[in-house]
Amino acid sequence: MASDKKTEKPQTKVGKANEEILAVFQTLRNDQRLMASKFSEMEMELNEHKIVIDTLKTVDPKRKCYRMIGGILCEQVVGEVLPTLVANKEQLTKVIASLHDQLAKKGIEINEYKEKHNIRIRGIDELQQTEEESKETNDSKRNALVGNFLEA
Repeated sequence: MASDKKTEKPQTKVGKANEEILAVFQTLRNDQRLMASKFSEMEMELNEHKIVIDTLKTVDPKRKCYRMIGGILCEQVVGEVLPTLVANKEQLTKVIASLHDQLAKKGIEINEYKEKHNIRIRGIDELQQTEEESKETNDSKRNALVGNFLEA
C-alpha cells in the first residue's frame, strides 16, 4: 500500500502541472481575444471618424453641428469640430498600430508556449496534419510523374 501512495503523488503533481499549463494557455488566449475585439472596435471607430470627416469637409465651417462628448450631446460649429476629429483620427491610427503590434506579439507568445509545452488543440491541429499529409502525397505523386516523364 505504501508503494500505491507513492505512485499516486507524482500523478497528481503531473495532473496539477498540466492543469496549470492549461490555465496559463487559456489566459493567454483570452488576452488575445480581448485584444482582437478591442482592435476591431478601434478600427470601427476609425472608420466612423473617416466618414464624419469626409462629410464635414464639404460643409460650411460656420454651420451648427452636434457632437457626442462623454454621452452628452453638445452643439458646436463645424469649424471647431473638424480639427478635433482629425486629431482624434490620428491618435486612433497610432493606437490601432500599437494594438496590432501587441496582438502579433501575443500570437507569437502563444505559439511559443504551445510548442514549449507540446499543447495540441483538437480540430485545428488535426486539420493542419491532414493538410500537410495531403501536400506530401501530392508532392510525391508529382515527383513520380516527372520521374516517369524524364525516363521516356
